[in-house]
Amino acid sequence: MAKTKGIKLIANNKKAFHDYFIEDTYETGIALAGTEVKSLRMGKCSIKESFIRVERGEVFIYGMHISPYEKGNIFNKDPLRVRKLLLHRYEINKIEGKLKEKGLTLVPLKVYFKDSLVKVEIGVARGKKLYDKRQDIAKKDQRREAERDFKVRNL
Repeated sequence: MAKTKGIKLIANNKKAFHDYFIEDTYETGIALAGTEVKSLRMGKCSIKESFIRVERGEVFIYGMHISPYEKGNIFNKDPLRVRKLLLHRYEINKIEGKLKEKGLTLVPLKVYFKDSLVKVEIGVARGKKLYDKRQDIAKKDQRREAERDFKVRNL
């Protein structure tokens, strides 16, 4: 977990950056129950298998796993329940307009605390082809090699 400028990272979707070109990002709030917030404070969240849909003029996140709070008893909610994302109407309209374009989708990128509020960063993304993924892997390998060489020279 990283902590900078009042931001505490809870979950990061690294696979989204590998599988998609992120064209635009939005910071959203999320509707949660009390015990879910306590679980998030303990860092028990996963967004690897989650996806986002716009339905009836509202934005929902599916498959976001928030583990049940250990001391929550009957007040715990279903870990995989559908949760509403909180956006302004003009943002939802803008996202809907972009999603009508062929090949674009909404993906969750990060879940974090920002000044004690839970925020979700979502991205409008376009899927990568296999050759794009190979190019990204080759660039990462070249960067790692250069960093290793630099470390060896400085020792």
